[in-house]
Amino acid sequence: METQLVESVKLAGSVPALDMSLWGLFSHADLIGKSVMIGLLVVSVFTWALIFDKIAKISRLKTRAGFFEERFWAAGSLDGLYEKIKRPGDPMQAVFVAGMKEWRAAHDKGLLDTPQGRSNILARIDRMLQVTIGREMAQVETWMTFLASVGSVAPFVGLFGTVWGIMRAFIGIAQAQNTSLGVVAPGIAEALMATAVGLVAAIPATAAYNKFANEIGRYGARLENFANDMIATLSRNMESK
Repeated sequence: METQLVESVKLAGSVPALDMSLWGLFSHADLIGKSVMIGLLVVSVFTWALIFDKIAKISRLKTRAGFFEERFWAAGSLDGLYEKIKRPGDPMQAVFVAGMKEWRAAHDKGLLDTPQGRSNILARIDRMLQVTIGREMAQVETWMTFLASVGSVAPFVGLFGTVWGIMRAFIGIAQAQNTSLGVVAPGIAEALMATAVGLVAAIPATAAYNKFANEIGRYGARLENFANDMIATLSRNMESK
């Protein structure tokens, strides 16, 4: 009877207790599983740093745009405002400076003396403003592709880690020839952890991309409206001469 009790105790303890904490599951993973989770965590940290940086930059752009629009409409002369800008500090100022350079060059060459010349100059200024807007918006949209890529790729990378971990778990079950919960649960939990880390990286990236795309789109439309207002102002100045 005592021998049976001892054998029962040994059998119950034949499956070593595993640390089921997050760190324990990570430590128990193999090289591929650890590589997947570490890579996703690094990407997640970089994504959050990028999100905070984008929030600050977009906020500054909107603040500076509002300030410069006030200066633009309050200025008695566009030439006077142009003289005060030594170096463009934001995209809206860059658009204004690009337009004024074309205006100044045409004025110095005497191209504003005829109606045909004025029409050509307005068309040239409009093209220059559109080119400048495109260049400046390309700078504003920096790293947006990265956010979109993380949002779409990270879950699949995590899924790869999960599939790999489940394969290892079933191989371990087959080798141990034991289907008890103590044998199955650690391997499955370790595998699912990779998917969880992938979602941790993907969800903030997707949400941030959608928000920033909306904000950047509005800012681009604001630059377009400013360019149209500038063209209309220059046209009125031509007519008054």
